[in-house]
Amino acid sequence: MERNYERTLVISATIDDVFAFVDDHSTLSSHMGQSSWMMGGGRMSTEVDAGEGRAVGSHIRLAGRVFGLRVFLDEVVVKRDPPKQKVWQTVGAPRLLVIGAYRMGCEIQSVRDGCELRVFLHYDLPTGVLTRWLGRMFGDWYARWCVQQMLNGARKEFNIRAVRVIQPSVD
Repeated sequence: MERNYERTLVISATIDDVFAFVDDHSTLSSHMGQSSWMMGGGRMSTEVDAGEGRAVGSHIRLAGRVFGLRVFLDEVVVKRDPPKQKVWQTVGAPRLLVIGAYRMGCEIQSVRDGCELRVFLHYDLPTGVLTRWLGRMFGDWYARWCVQQMLNGARKEFNIRAVRVIQPSVD
């Protein structure tokens, strides 16, 4: 993937509780179903298959409107190692505005005060002429927003007031 964004949050909770939160795609990606200025006033609905996004090979589909345009993506869970890791990626040709195909996931490890939740997004720019231009302009911004929304969901779920976000090191 061309571009990457990640952040890590320290959570005072058990690794099993944090994994249960990230394993429920409807709560982890709930920000996509809410109308917001980042979604251009639109929203996306989430549909899962019989595996509910909780098994390798399980599909998660999101569809809706962003800035009045129809968007769609199909994700498949490619790695699931409870309670440490879950990774999913787009399959087929996602119809998005500022990012293209992507691989996203969460890694959790126990630490002295609970656990660290790392959320990452590795993505390509869209392939269309206009959307590739939009991706160059806004893709990094959107990636930061999306990762941060997932971490904010964890903050809310685990009632975290003081936040310690670990910035990734630059090679």
